[in-house]
Order: sequence, then structure tokens, then C-alpha cells
Amino acid sequence: MRQKTDKFDVIVIGAGPAGLMASIAAAENEAKVLVLDKGDRPGRKLAISGGGRCNVTNAMATEELIRHIPGNGRFLYSALSEFSNQDIISFFKKLGIPLKEEDHGRMFPVNNRAQSVVQALLQELNRLEITLKLNTPVDRVLYEDRITGVRTQTGEIIHAPSVIIAVGGKSVPQTGSTGDGYRWAQDAGHTITDLYPTEVPLTSSDSLIVSKELQGLSLRDATVTLLSPKGKKIQSHRWDLIFTHFGLSGPAILRLSQFVVKALRKYNTATVTVLIDALPDRTLDEVSADLLKRTESAGKKELGSIWKGIVPERYLRCLMNRADVSPTLTVSQLSKEKVRSVAEGLKAFPVRINGTLPIEKAFITGGGVSLKEIHPKTMASRIMPGLYFCGEILDIHGYTGGYNITAAFTTGHAAGTAAGLYAGGQRN
Repeated sequence: MRQKTDKFDVIVIGAGPAGLMASIAAAENEAKVLVLDKGDRPGRKLAISGGGRCNVTNAMATEELIRHIPGNGRFLYSALSEFSNQDIISFFKKLGIPLKEEDHGRMFPVNNRAQSVVQALLQELNRLEITLKLNTPVDRVLYEDRITGVRTQTGEIIHAPSVIIAVGGKSVPQTGSTGDGYRWAQDAGHTITDLYPTEVPLTSSDSLIVSKELQGLSLRDATVTLLSPKGKKIQSHRWDLIFTHFGLSGPAILRLSQFVVKALRKYNTATVTVLIDALPDRTLDEVSADLLKRTESAGKKELGSIWKGIVPERYLRCLMNRADVSPTLTVSQLSKEKVRSVAEGLKAFPVRINGTLPIEKAFITGGGVSLKEIHPKTMASRIMPGLYFCGEILDIHGYTGGYNITAAFTTGHAAGTAAGLYAGGQRN
């Protein structure tokens, strides 16, 4: 038998970063707010972000911030003008969570505890008398010519003139993001653009990957470049990378991954090439000259010893083997052509990539609710009055480094503010 509950002004579906921020913003506009989450722990994605330290936002200037959100970041201009990354920093400071800046503008809580960020948000929900119901999966969003509420999977009907969908995408499903919101959006008439994994490790069947000879090896501050099938540069990123048993991972690779997915689709090809530059601050000629210089007074030392320390030893030996230069060779046995070949490996080592891990293994979902159907200032549906979206369910995605959480908080604040104001108008 269906049960009816008290009427709310705003119902937020999803207690992740976007949903929690949306509920707070709505309550600050005097709305009676209910947050529903199908799980038993709110803020699960926040709690595991940044290696358990929570990369809350990024301190870069707005233009640079948007450049690091290549998936429709420009859509965020209006929302960021109302609630920017600096506003996020101030918001958490007021909640008793001061942030500190680290490399690449990343902002972390001073105490390095992601759970403290979640707890601060939950305390703010409590202060604003927001109702939070866990273990309450939603079955449907209800509407006639406008939003009327939701129905839970137990048949409970909950009325509200505003509903905010903040359930995330399909990545990291253990946090509750299993794509539920796409169906509700489509039911209301919205378009879902193609979904694909972003910020995800790359896979390869190259011999060096299959043989696992480089498994576990990390390169610090390397540049990775994706090439088109005709050898034209598509995108480059500079950061750390790691060789895995299935391919490549690490920050530089994660950032490159969305371009790999798009290239494989665009060119309808089984593989693309990624070049690894282990010495990005030096030209090929400079690297080649350095290798030669190291041999000048080496006497009868073996090359593996002479060139030791340029890059990790296992990586150097791999490059030398592929250049047909044995680490046990001496200087007298070495030609300039072979030196050049090793230098080329250091500057542009090719790895054939055949795909990525599945979307469930990605950090972020690419694609989502079409932004053509969303008001950029309010995150309101252009199709269904009273319906709002925020966070990863939208067709917005950025690199790791605090950019996606910034988008979640910013769109959540915009949606919550607008939904609260809309509900107030409906009351009057």
C-alpha cells in the first residue's frame, strides 16, 4: 500500500558532493528540503577522493579552471560567477574546514581527512534542519505538466514542487553512481548524450605490456602525447605515469584517456599510439648529445653503467634493448646511430593503445544530460518545470585535480538556490 509523507519544497536525490551542496543552498533560501539516497553512507565519493584526503577544489583562476574541464567546461561560466572555487574555499572555512594549496593548485583540508569534509557538510544539513533519508532508493520522479514529487521503490509518494537529480554518472558504482538518473531524465523528455569513461587507465596489448617487463614502473614528470592514425598530434599531457599489467595509468594517462576514447571512435580504429617523453625539458638533440658526452671519458665501462640515472634503470634497459643496444656494450662498440636511437626512445617511446578500462572503473563519466536542455545559471530543465540537475549526471567532465568536485559543488549550489527560490514562488 502506498504511503504519503509530509510535503517538502525541494527533494534532492543523491547525497554526494553535488546533492549535499544543493540541499544546503536550497535550505539557505528558506526551502524545506529532503535528501534521499539509496545507500547507507552519504558523501561516499567525497570520502574516497584525493586518496582519502579529499581534493575539495582547485585554486586556479576561472579561465584556467575551465580549461581543465574539457568536457563542456564553458557551460560553467554563469554558475562559477555566482559560486566560484574561491567561494568554495570560503564556504568550507566557515564550516571549520580550512584548506591548503598543493601542487597544480589542488586544495585539500589542512587535516588531510576527507571524512572531516563529509562530516562538516552533514553538520550543516543538521543545522539547517534538512531531512536526510538513507537506504531510500527512488523509483520514479513524478510530474504532470510540472514536477510533483517522487516515488520510492517501496511505493512511498513524497510531494515537492522542485526535484534535484544529483545521483552521479556510471563511474565508481560502489559509491552509488549506477546511472539511475539517466532514466528519470529521459522520462521527463531529456536527451542523454553518449556515455563513455574518462579519467580512466588505458589498455594495451603491446609486447612490453603483455610481458609485464615494466609493470609497476613509474615515470615522474613525463609528457604523453596521443597521435592520430596519420601521426598527427591530438593531445599532450605532462605529469606522472605508471606501467601496469594491462597498460598505462597515472595522472598524465588519466588526463589523456578521454581523448583516446574519442580518437578510437572518430577514426574507427582498433589502436592508437601514445608517445612517452621521459625527458620533456630537453630536445632530442640535447638528449643525444648528453648520452654521447657521458661516453667520452668512460673507458671500458659498460653502457648500462654509463647512462645509469638518466631514467629508472629498468626503463633505460628496456629502451636500449629495443634500440638493439646491449647494456653490456662498451663505448668502443657503440655507433652514433645507436646513441640516437636510444635518445629517440627516451623522447618518443611508442605504446599502442587499444582502449580503456570499462566505465565502471573510470573516475568520471563522460556524457550525460544534454546541456542544450539545461539553463546554465540555474541548472533548471528547459523541458520540465521544477526539475533540476547537478553534478556528474550532466554532460560535464574535467581532469582529476579538484576540477570535477568544483563542478559538482558549483552546479549543486546553482541548482539548490534556483530550486529553493522556485519552490518559494510556488508556495506564494
